[in-house]
Amino acid sequence: MKPLKGRAALVTGAAKRIGRTVALALAEQGADVAITYLNSPAEAEQTVEELTAFGAEAFAVRCDLRDPASIERMMPEVADRFGRLDLLVNNAGAFESVALEEITVEQWDRIFATNTRAPFLVAKAALPHLRATNGRIVNIGSLGGMHPWATHGHYCTSKAALHMLSQVMAKAWAPEVSVNCVAPGMIVQGEVGEAYVHFAERTPMKRNGTAADVAEAVLFFATATSFITGQLIAVDGGLGLN
Repeated sequence: MKPLKGRAALVTGAAKRIGRTVALALAEQGADVAITYLNSPAEAEQTVEELTAFGAEAFAVRCDLRDPASIERMMPEVADRFGRLDLLVNNAGAFESVALEEITVEQWDRIFATNTRAPFLVAKAALPHLRATNGRIVNIGSLGGMHPWATHGHYCTSKAALHMLSQVMAKAWAPEVSVNCVAPGMIVQGEVGEAYVHFAERTPMKRNGTAADVAEAVLFFATATSFITGQLIAVDGGLGLN
């Protein structure tokens, strides 16, 4: 028996990269899966085709997670289509490198709108549906939210805020909903440059992470006992120990 059979999941920003891999892992374990996308309709369509190949009901919804009204329109569509919602994975995120003193207000607000405010608003909209199913939320944080990266100040701060938000959600919405957070380290896909080789050498496990590593951690929180809540797990091969 697949552990997520009969469950419905929503993964934000899952047309490609880590979100896509997470969505596929959930479908492989029996879940029906909805994904959101913004500017990748072709990739979203391809991901939906791959999800349905696992026998899952799947569809994609265009949603601008920076726009509260767009989130409010998206959530009823997902809940009505499935008739329930058991799992929310707040995966969508924004990342950029800027010297701390050069970060503009617009850049700061844009990163926080995607990385911190959007997970809050999506979770808030999903809450009634998740409470009805004793559902779960998994937020995708970052090793950057646990360690300061000098040229990613707004990103690191936004992810640190998401880590705290995950704990607040876990406390506020218990006992009906469990909330946990996965913090990926250096995750690579495809060919890598010298910088990634350097990170692999610094990592105790002597390799960089993959999207599949992150998906395994999400699956753990999605299928383990709901008594596990408010936890942050780093998927970094030990890089954060340095």
